[in-house]
Amino acid sequence: MTQVFYGLLLYIFLAMPPVVHFLESIMVLHMHMQMPMLVASGFFMAPFFQKRFPQFFSKWNGDGVPGIVLFSIIMVYWTIPRTMDEALTIPAVELFKFISIPFLAGVPLRDSWMKLSKWGRHVVLIGFTLLFIVMGLLYVLTPVQLCNSYLVIDQFTLGWGFLTTSIGMIVYLIYAFVVDPSKYEGIPPEDMSSSDE
Repeated sequence: MTQVFYGLLLYIFLAMPPVVHFLESIMVLHMHMQMPMLVASGFFMAPFFQKRFPQFFSKWNGDGVPGIVLFSIIMVYWTIPRTMDEALTIPAVELFKFISIPFLAGVPLRDSWMKLSKWGRHVVLIGFTLLFIVMGLLYVLTPVQLCNSYLVIDQFTLGWGFLTTSIGMIVYLIYAFVVDPSKYEGIPPEDMSSSDE
């Protein structure tokens, strides 16, 4: 349960007012640092909930699909410019962010990821790669403010952050489709295929 403790510690750290103010003062830190770290905190705390409510997860997320769909909905919601704006101006939305991202995105991600097949995981990565490309182009090419709380240069920087991340994901996907790990890790191909099912 050490990782649960670290996840809780990370969550408490991220919720501290000075940390919140600093990470939300810069748009790219808000989207590409605060939100992923909130997901990570929920990801690390997930074993606590999995052990506490095993029947719930086995019944409602048996194959990982419902959990990954919930994760995707929450993360897509928080990439919308208006929701980022509202998180800075409406306390209830800020509170929802600190509840939804760790517990409705991070926890389902941890419970779902290894339940998905290899191709299922690739579909999720391809979907987020496309989302990041679209959001990156939106933030880079739009000449007007999309978020009232940030300057145009901030959203331009965020856009390039999205595009850079998508490039990294494309490189990984090419590697996953081209390279056969069994040739380098000493794992028989049949063992790998069975572990993904």
